[in-house]
Amino acid sequence: MTESIRRSGEYENSTSPMGSSPVNPEWPPPPAYQPEYQAAAGSHGNYAGHGGYGDGHDGGTALLTPPAGEPAHGAPGKKKRTRGPLALLAAVAIVAAAIGGGTAYGIQELTGKNEVVSSSTTTSVVPSSKTGDVASIAAAVSPSVVEISATLSNGSSTGSGVIITTDGEILTNNHVISGANSIKVTTSAGTSYTAKVVGTDSKKDLALIKLENASGLKAATLGDSDGVKVGDTVVAIGSPEGLSGTVTSGIVSALNRDVTVSTDESQSQSQSQQGDGSGNWPFQFGGQQFNGDTGTSTTTYKALQTDASLNPGNSGGALIDAGGNIIGINSAMYSAAAGSSSSDAGSVGLGFAIPINTVKADLATLRAGGSDN
Repeated sequence: MTESIRRSGEYENSTSPMGSSPVNPEWPPPPAYQPEYQAAAGSHGNYAGHGGYGDGHDGGTALLTPPAGEPAHGAPGKKKRTRGPLALLAAVAIVAAAIGGGTAYGIQELTGKNEVVSSSTTTSVVPSSKTGDVASIAAAVSPSVVEISATLSNGSSTGSGVIITTDGEILTNNHVISGANSIKVTTSAGTSYTAKVVGTDSKKDLALIKLENASGLKAATLGDSDGVKVGDTVVAIGSPEGLSGTVTSGIVSALNRDVTVSTDESQSQSQSQQGDGSGNWPFQFGGQQFNGDTGTSTTTYKALQTDASLNPGNSGGALIDAGGNIIGINSAMYSAAAGSSSSDAGSVGLGFAIPINTVKADLATLRAGGSDN
């Protein structure tokens, strides 16, 4: 009986010993797994074309399971051997996708039109052996910081900005470009561009501008200001008093300081004029006003406080952590009033920066024209 079962072509045409009915296709019971030979034969059309498990030669014997060490007929050994590597590749792809998910945030914010750079929790702009080295941080980040010169109806304004995309999106303070008739941007390499305002948010003192016909620029890496601690080393880069590419260093002095600044455009213009003895952005802190009167229209935001030297022109520039990531946009600093004695001149180590996480949360709004429109 076993021999008759194994002969080619008899599953479909054989009858019972009595010849009264076709053999039940469920008899004998099929194996618990699909024979590898059957799958291979089906893919070549042998099963359907010859009515059974045979190899296409009459009288051949079909084995439900190939002998140990031999590949099934019609199923080359190489097909079986490739399953291991293919499975391994699939596993590697899954692992890579899981790892990639950890760094997706940087790509979403500053790449493309919804792109941002990687978080400082996964990225170090400077080599790990150079973490905290001011010279290495300056070399890595300076190409991403620019000088901004805005022409106003009644004067001019000088500030700084941070490149966030390779085609020239730049973050800066609203008070640097507020009321500007034209904007000129100069990179650390000395290349000049004209720029247009994309969006402004006076309540956060933020603005986004875009260079015309720019490409191949070095975008900064935006970090995670929520991870900043008092005492952390920081570096500031900007253009104080028009001295582009100036680098200073210090520490984070305090967190979550309430800083109040003006949102009035005319106030911004009058305080931004050069040659009038002020040139300092007015702000309120701790119930006192610094660098002039903020006016009646003001807004308050939480800021990082630093003792890194900041001066007029640093506004809109970068506050950078020990790994070379941007953790804040410098926005306010105390300077001695004009006409004071020489003993009062110079930086007093009281500067403030808008946390970069606040900036990132506002980026989509700025790209859409800003909350002031």
